[in-house]
Amino acid sequence: MLPDKCSIAEQGKHCVNPPEFVVSVKVDEDEFMVGVTCQKHKQIVSKKIQILQGEGKIPSGKVGFSPLKAVGTDCIHGNEEDFVQLDTSNFKN
Repeated sequence: MLPDKCSIAEQGKHCVNPPEFVVSVKVDEDEFMVGVTCQKHKQIVSKKIQILQGEGKIPSGKVGFSPLKAVGTDCIHGNEEDFVQLDTSNFKN
């Protein structure tokens, strides 16, 4: 499961936008997910990761942004607690 909101907080307030990208760092053959972000905060996240890499808090490697797509299927069954509402109005086709 992914968070239902962007991972960024500005001035103590969490972003309410739905995630549009999975943020990862690729090191050699390994790739590590470090968060999710919306389009608005993509550049800020990239800069913050570079700072954390410089401080040795995140492994040095290539930062990647993979677009998220909502997928629907009837083969997976769950209860109300298992579902996350996605606002697809901000998604680009």
